[in-house]
Amino acid sequence: MATVEGARQVRQRRAARLFRTRASLDHLRDSEILSRYRLTREGINRLVNILRGNLEKDTNRSHSIPILTQVLIGLRYLAKGDLLSEVSDLHGVSRSSACHIIDKFVEAVNDRLDNIRFPSGRDLIDVKQGFYQKCKIPNTVGAIDGTLIPIVTPSENEEVYVCRKGFHGINVQATVDHKARFTDMVSKWPGSTHDSSIFENSSLKVHLERNQIGHLLGDSGYALKKHLLTPLLNPSNQMESDYNKAHSSGRMVVERAFGMLKSRFRCLHRTGGVLYKKPWKCCKIVLACARLHNLCMENNIPLPENQIVFEQDEETLAGSPDSNAVEYRQQIINLFN
Repeated sequence: MATVEGARQVRQRRAARLFRTRASLDHLRDSEILSRYRLTREGINRLVNILRGNLEKDTNRSHSIPILTQVLIGLRYLAKGDLLSEVSDLHGVSRSSACHIIDKFVEAVNDRLDNIRFPSGRDLIDVKQGFYQKCKIPNTVGAIDGTLIPIVTPSENEEVYVCRKGFHGINVQATVDHKARFTDMVSKWPGSTHDSSIFENSSLKVHLERNQIGHLLGDSGYALKKHLLTPLLNPSNQMESDYNKAHSSGRMVVERAFGMLKSRFRCLHRTGGVLYKKPWKCCKIVLACARLHNLCMENNIPLPENQIVFEQDEETLAGSPDSNAVEYRQQIINLFN
């Protein structure tokens, strides 16, 4: 009996729970909101409404973490690549809560934002016209490339995640339209995987082969196909040189899209450190960032200052190209006569 009474007295002497002030947008200027969270005030409120069904909890607890705070925590982590302790302190939650919220936010974005879609119908016509205005190569349906995302050393199969640059990462393949919006993304392969291998095992390749809707522009890391045009490694005349220049002009949009993506979301760039998550969670984070990038593009949300400038880094693929593809590329080259 005495033990029960003593435990009751201890509970009574415990200090009351301390609830830290939750973050809000009320005290921030518009420029500060964009700098911290990469979206505008209106964009954040719109995102809150989109994700509400995933982030809202059925609970009777007081002081539950508001949906706005959850969205701000997720955006801040993606935007800055900050340590969890800094993200949690800034928004008045515990470190463990911030970790859980970020995972849930990424899942919600990938579930609710269905805006990475390969063009079809009228959209496909617009993309072809946009690329033709950009590079004068007809029937172009997108530009494709891979980018390396640094991650913390995995606990399993760590050697396959070591990329050609010597750090652990995942190799992400993306296709973009003429406006630098992502239209297809494959985010699941270890950093040691070659760009061409990712494409060869992608559903996009099957779609292009089956429907013959046009071709992509890719660098020399890809095999030349009728549905994927690559540059000539050693142009021998003016027409071939002009084709290479036009090809580079069209393909540059995917490099610019990666630059914009990593500028908005520094968690994907080495200046923001590395992603301290398991590889499969890192892959989901990349997809969420790409969906948010498209949301920013659709709503004309500007880039933050000091945009990252990325160096061109092409892989080279050895082997003999398909003869039909060589003939098709030559037909395109002849247009530059």
